[in-house]
Amino acid sequence: MAIGFDVGGTLGIVTPDKNLAKNSKPRVLRSTFGDGYEQRISDGINSLAQTFTVAFSNRPKDEIDDIASFLDAKGGVDNFNYTYPNTNASGNETTVKVVCDDYNLTFGYDDYYSLTATFRRVYEA
Repeated sequence: MAIGFDVGGTLGIVTPDKNLAKNSKPRVLRSTFGDGYEQRISDGINSLAQTFTVAFSNRPKDEIDDIASFLDAKGGVDNFNYTYPNTNASGNETTVKVVCDDYNLTFGYDDYYSLTATFRRVYEA
């Protein structure tokens, strides 16, 4: 699959700008002791919290409207597949389930808009 996500309709798969970012933070339970020692254990089965920041800059209004409509329909509740580049995986791409907690729409000039969004990885079927 190509990098990005499928919004369906005539637009199909949309690819974010090249400045996309991935943030990973393991959830760890720590117990520290007065003498400097500590114990650590992962918090849960899927303990790696990941967020992805994507941008669609200076795109035609119709394309941004389709992306915004797709994200509105998901409402931060329904997940969707997001594919990002990963040189460590075979095929150089990884697909994960994400939800979009928030996005920002910028009305640029004429019929060219921009949209930035933050996707949060979820571990669901």
